[in-house]
This record gives sequence, C-alpha cells and structure tokens, in this order.
Amino acid sequence: MFPKLFEYGDFFLPTYGVLVAVAFLVGLWVTLKLARRVGMNTELITNLVVYSALSGMLGAKLLMIVFDWDHFRQHPGDVFSIATLQAAGVFQGGLVLAIATAFFYLRHHKMTPLPVFDVFAPGIALGHGIGRVACFAAGCCWGNECDLPWAVTFRNPDANALTGVPLRVRLHPSQLYELGTEALLFGFLWWRFGKAHRPGTIIGLYLVLSSIARFAIEFTRHHEQALPFGLPFSITQWLAVALGLLGAYLLWSPHGRPATAVPSPAH
Repeated sequence: MFPKLFEYGDFFLPTYGVLVAVAFLVGLWVTLKLARRVGMNTELITNLVVYSALSGMLGAKLLMIVFDWDHFRQHPGDVFSIATLQAAGVFQGGLVLAIATAFFYLRHHKMTPLPVFDVFAPGIALGHGIGRVACFAAGCCWGNECDLPWAVTFRNPDANALTGVPLRVRLHPSQLYELGTEALLFGFLWWRFGKAHRPGTIIGLYLVLSSIARFAIEFTRHHEQALPFGLPFSITQWLAVALGLLGAYLLWSPHGRPATAVPSPAH
C-alpha cells in the first residue's frame, strides 16, 4: 500500500520500520504504566523490554529463515540482505525467544516471572496490532485470493519489489484481521489487569486468545510453508497450538496457585 514513507534518490525510509519503532515505544509505555501500578522496578522492566525486543526481532528472523530454508540454503548471502532485514519475520519465533530471554533475565535479577509476564501481555498485544499495520503498509504477510466485499488490492510496484505481494489481485486483508483481534485483545487484557487476578492470568489469557486468533487467521494467509504430519495446518499454526496450550496451563494449572487472588490497583 505505502511501503516507503520518504524517498530521496536511492535512499528511502520504510514505513514498516517506522511503525515497528512506534509499536515498540507504545508497548513500552503500556508496560511501564502497568509496572508502576503494581510497584515494580521500572528501570529493570525497561531493560527487560529492550532485551526482549532485540531477542524477539532475532527470533522472528531466525524462524523466517527456517521456514524459507530452501531459498536461504541456495542463496546464503540473502541472510544478510536488506530485504531480509526489512522482512517482518515470524511473530511466534520472536515471542518464544523473547519469553526465553525474559525468563533468564528475571532469574538473574531474582524477580518472580509470572507477575512480570502479566505486566507485559497488554503491551505485547497492542504492539503486535500496530506491527500488523506496518505489515499492511509494506505489503508483507498478505492473504489468499478472495472475492469478499472487503478484499484489498495492492497496486504499488514498490510493495511488490520489496515483499513480493501480488499486484492487482483481490486478497484477504489478513494483516487487518490480526490488527482487529489484537486491538480487541489489548482492550480486554487492560480491563482484566485492573481486576483481581492471580499471577499468570493475564499472560495466560493472552497466549490462549491470541493463539486461537492466529490459528484461524492463518487459513486466510498466503504462505509456502510445508504442512507437517500430513495435516492441513502450517508450522505457524502448530506453534499457535503449543503457545495456546502453555497459556491454558498457566490459567488452569493448580501448581503454585496462591490462596487469594492478586489485586491490581485501579489507578
């Protein structure tokens, strides 16, 4: 749609990169606001956000390379290309590596993980939603062909050159589907955080609900991933199932359940 925010000669400022930066800053603002509400050390939380964001970007790129291994095996130099740097990557890969990074960081600083993950969840949802606006602007993560009234058509040659999105073809606006679900999820998690809850509830809800949404939206997405196990599900969908089960465990497991719910201040 609008992949270049500014262009001068051979230089251009990608809309995707700018919106991803906005997503990071907005997610950080939400996370710090909730951290202050529950009395957490905001300096430690800020450092954790930065480390998690960097590892998340790395994880998203690594999983993208795994999914397109045939291409990168034949063209190893593309791993370090501008196109790979600007590509969105695979969100679940970023989420998994970010969670692992956060776990080791929290362990090093002797912080209890679940309350911190609860503080992160609404900001992740909102940042993810803004990230999907970035994908829509760039043309990446496009949907399958469809004849629905709300189908979108990409016409910008720059979008095709940068991401490979087909031009003048009616497609599912898969990026906007995910934007809508993540925006609703953010609103729900923000509201739920303000109610009494035990540690792990908010991140558990995020993992379950976002995984259900991602699993469903993947049926509208165009991708060339292999379908493992002889079933009509992509690797991304299997990752969504795994993360959803992890969220369900956090929500319903009796292990470590406190005697009383954890209150969240309303201010």
